[in-house]
Amino acid sequence: MRCATATDVGLIREENQDEVLAKEYYGCMLAAVCDGMGGENCGSQASQLAVREIFDHFSAGYEQNMSADALRALMLSSVSAANNIIYTTAKMDYQSYGMGTTCVMAFAEPGWLSVVNVGDSRAYLVENGQIRQITSDHTVVNLLYQQGRIELEEMEDHPQRNMLTRAVGVERIVRPDYYRVPCKEDFMLLLCSDGLSGCCPEEEILEVMQNSSFAAMPQALVDLALSKGGRDNISLAIITD
Repeated sequence: MRCATATDVGLIREENQDEVLAKEYYGCMLAAVCDGMGGENCGSQASQLAVREIFDHFSAGYEQNMSADALRALMLSSVSAANNIIYTTAKMDYQSYGMGTTCVMAFAEPGWLSVVNVGDSRAYLVENGQIRQITSDHTVVNLLYQQGRIELEEMEDHPQRNMLTRAVGVERIVRPDYYRVPCKEDFMLLLCSDGLSGCCPEEEILEVMQNSSFAAMPQALVDLALSKGGRDNISLAIITD
């Protein structure tokens, strides 16, 4: 497995509150993208704490050739461990009150992808010349859409489009979603913050990925988001076989 990553502050924000990391485990790959939120420095602190705790917890518990159920339990407990440390830190320090982070993480092994997400950072699978979103956004607008209260076209400009319904660290207990998806040998898995997905249509993301070398792909996607105005931090990880 190979992984390539990129992160960029964008053209508007003064601070990059995203965090991205990838690590190989016996030929398999774990990657995570976190998009922090909160007051000054709190967002970056939350995303850094989340990524560090996720990888520490996962590394301590991972064993080669783990069963699917054991892997699922380990990934979910890794996010819970990150939630605990962020929640506790915010409770102990009033300056950190309200901090939290989105999280999308994935473990890629031959034939299978295991994905966990909280918030609106996304995972996309690119396969057979097509792209599809694996994760579901934990946002107010997505909830309204699923309830049939707004149309798809209304989501992009809705006044609550950036309001999350779930995040890591803001409540005592976190509720991640988990997906286990089969993959073929020529797959690509894209994890990204909404600095990319929030301004770039899927078809444009796919076009860039199809027309870039793997090494150049992360920066090409960053450049795509920058060309759309770069209103947010942009972070991504791409895993392939």
